Amino acid sequence: MNERQQQLNQALEAMFFGFKTLVKKPDEDLARLGYTHIHHRILYFVGRNADCSVNELLNILEVSKQYLNRPLKRLQQDGYISSRIDSKDRRIRRLRLTQRGEQFEQKLSSQQRERFARVFQQLGPQAEQHWREVMQMLAEEEAETGD
Repeated sequence: MNERQQQLNQALEAMFFGFKTLVKKPDEDLARLGYTHIHHRILYFVGRNADCSVNELLNILEVSKQYLNRPLKRLQQDGYISSRIDSKDRRIRRLRLTQRGEQFEQKLSSQQRERFARVFQQLGPQAEQHWREVMQMLAEEEAETGD
């Protein structure tokens, strides 16, 4: 393995362990309820896209309807997400966090925001900007190549 491959492996390992640390506490909170990452992602994106349709949520999350169905249904049954019929098209269901859902999503995501805030504070605005650029480029590259 050459030096560049080793450096790239270090980047992969940093991403893996950073992500593991970032999701550890929220994952513990989710697991107590029998939830997983997808439940948190649903709560997060419904919270940021109130009154989105199921299809809009599918597009945001880039998952299949089959993958989304069970966790979304459970979050609705457990009182974290409400669903209402669209006023213009009765075939469309609009999703929104309930008060309970807002509180739970806030608890989960605030732990992660606080972690980011501490790290960005220590490393400074340039490091934060570079991190955002790297993440954006990775996301754009995936969208372009479909990998």
